[in-house]
Amino acid sequence: MNVFWVWYISKIIIIISNHDNCALKKDFYNLNELFMYSKHQWLEVAQRLQSIAQAGLAYSSDPYDLERFGQVLQVAKNIIGEYSSLPMEKIHKIFDLESGYLTPKVDVRSVIFRDDKILLVREIIDGKWALPGGWADVGYTAAEVAEKEVEEEAGLKVKVKRLLAVLDKKCHAHPPDLYSVYKLFFLCEETGGVMVHGMETSDVSFFALHELPELSIGRNTTVQIEAMFGLRNKPGATLFD
Repeated sequence: MNVFWVWYISKIIIIISNHDNCALKKDFYNLNELFMYSKHQWLEVAQRLQSIAQAGLAYSSDPYDLERFGQVLQVAKNIIGEYSSLPMEKIHKIFDLESGYLTPKVDVRSVIFRDDKILLVREIIDGKWALPGGWADVGYTAAEVAEKEVEEEAGLKVKVKRLLAVLDKKCHAHPPDLYSVYKLFFLCEETGGVMVHGMETSDVSFFALHELPELSIGRNTTVQIEAMFGLRNKPGATLFD
């Protein structure tokens, strides 16, 4: 990398550090200091570089700018390759799935209470428990996704009552994720159905707050579940990052 790109990337890092993202420490001036701040901070740097590069590639027409943004995109790939266990071939494939202006993915979670207990499903993929939910589907509203996921994963028919929380995954104690993710939590009420597991779940049950099972923390954390218990009786209250 030549002197121009060292300067260019350092400027991007300074811009990133000057934004208040989940109380990020500010005034970093080089990659080494930024990586020392958090063992996963390299991932956010790579994501921001990817976002800047993809926007530039989508909206620029100057061939020199396109070449520069292509190099920034490669820097993002190299950072992930250096600090993760992913092979570069897989990193290229993941990046190739994204084009144009990069936006966060949306994860929808459904919150259902019964007798002061919360509904959780056991995920087949890791054997741990989570609120029913998953990626938002094209063609459905977020509320429709919340209702659909409960029926598919837990057998119950529900109706969304209100939005409890909009959380940024990176601001919470989830494992690192290559994707930027917004998590929507909807309070739902039962309207029918029979409780039974689905294709992606192996069990369904209601749990009191003091008896929560081992959670699938890639999907939800204990702190988030505790927050849902607190928010359900606060009409109009919405938690957000």
